[in-house]
Amino acid sequence: MKKVSILALAIVVVIGSVLTGCEAAKNTNNTQRGAAIGTVGGAVIGGILGNNLGKGGNTALGAVLGGVVGGVAGGVIGNKMDKQAREIDQALPGADVVRVGEGIKLVLGENAVRFNTNKSSLTAEAKANLDKLVKVFNEYPDTNIVIYGYTDSTGTPEYNLKLSGERAASVKSYLSGKGLNASRFTTTGLGIADPIASNETVDGRSQNRRVEFAITANDKMVQDAQNGK
Repeated sequence: MKKVSILALAIVVVIGSVLTGCEAAKNTNNTQRGAAIGTVGGAVIGGILGNNLGKGGNTALGAVLGGVVGGVAGGVIGNKMDKQAREIDQALPGADVVRVGEGIKLVLGENAVRFNTNKSSLTAEAKANLDKLVKVFNEYPDTNIVIYGYTDSTGTPEYNLKLSGERAASVKSYLSGKGLNASRFTTTGLGIADPIASNETVDGRSQNRRVEFAITANDKMVQDAQNGK
């Protein structure tokens, strides 16, 4: 989970520069500063990092950053997400788990979730890996999960957009079929958008064929956090 520290550092640097410029911050205690960081952080993360890293709410990272609550409640949610992220990382070592803001961005490449060629059907290996996630998702029912499907650039953009949506829907169907509440999940296909590697190489195209999850607090978790639970 090396990317967590990178994103967290960016947040700390930006928020720290805001607070150190405020004379009033010097006269607050640690608890008050923590709440201030959460409040300022909501605006900073959503406004700055959301625009530069998440491209609004159109990607998993954007969705996570857009769901920031801030304040003391945000800190409570963040602690719960820290624990969940560690459990996901342990359950599925091949996943790319990124803890940022008050949520989790989870990337499952072909090494974790593979589909049959030009189809949305999951392979047996993919199902086995998703089963590992089911156990963790069951332990944290108070989250919303957006599933994003991606393809490489092979084929027409229109075809890939359709295929990526079908693959995201296939993942949702499998997870809900294992007993997870289907209302927790929404899906979207983004096709060839937002490649994470070059489509000019075999390895790069393999990396771009992926599924991403944006895991954020649902209304109940937010309410509980605001009530100090």
